Amino acid sequence: MKFIAISCVLLINLASLYSQEVPEDLIGDEHVREEFGINHFTTPSIKKLFEDLDDFGKLPYERLKRGIPEKIPRDRSLVALGLGNLIAEGFLIVQAEELPEIEKIGRAVLKHAKVLGAGMRVTRHTKSILENSVLGEWQELKSELSKTQADVEAEMVMLRDVDIAHLVALGGWLRSFEIATITVSQSYSEKKAAKLTRTDLLAYFLETLQGLEPKLRERAHIISLAKGIEDILADLGGYDPKPEKKTVPAIPSRAETLALAQKINTLLKIIESHQ
Repeated sequence: MKFIAISCVLLINLASLYSQEVPEDLIGDEHVREEFGINHFTTPSIKKLFEDLDDFGKLPYERLKRGIPEKIPRDRSLVALGLGNLIAEGFLIVQAEELPEIEKIGRAVLKHAKVLGAGMRVTRHTKSILENSVLGEWQELKSELSKTQADVEAEMVMLRDVDIAHLVALGGWLRSFEIATITVSQSYSEKKAAKLTRTDLLAYFLETLQGLEPKLRERAHIISLAKGIEDILADLGGYDPKPEKKTVPAIPSRAETLALAQKINTLLKIIESHQ
């Protein structure tokens, strides 16, 4: 089982934008949408990032939790990244069964979705999240969080705004990866740490950022995120998609796992600092 095994972006008709192919085990079809124009794709399901979380042991929730932003940024790309963060935070809260925090997350997710233009679709999921939080229906809460991301994705397809859908997924992955690294560092084993070494996935997200439309790609926070992911990829030995050049990434030590967590935290702060 692989914690970081998720379904990744598949741009069938825009494949020339990316020199790196999506890792085969990361491609899923649970969120495949109808084709609008030339874009037909799936985005990473944040839910999948949490499916195998039990392999990492008990979540140190008090150490992992992050505050909910009080303000929503004006920049849509930051709203998208923040929304991904919030959905991942929702899964953390549900996994840890921290009932009092659910309502706050639900309302914050809705506010971000409205700014992106997906409020109508997300409202019903927010209502269900609030209802199920009262009942303590944890599986239903996970389902509604997953549907929230899927409906934001569908709305972005209709608006021809695939870059925003990508950034929601990236925001969720960054937060999920931080949760994984911190959890592994607290109850370290080489078996757990080996699940963090998905250099193919890191390389894919890096090329996703590099494939954003030019004006978006040149924004300071996007440049910083790309450099940060590139740095983490280098720490793990890099990645070459050519079969003859593939190397097995070194399993990070406990100290190196903590260093990874700190670098991811820095990237999350880049997103938060612009809010």
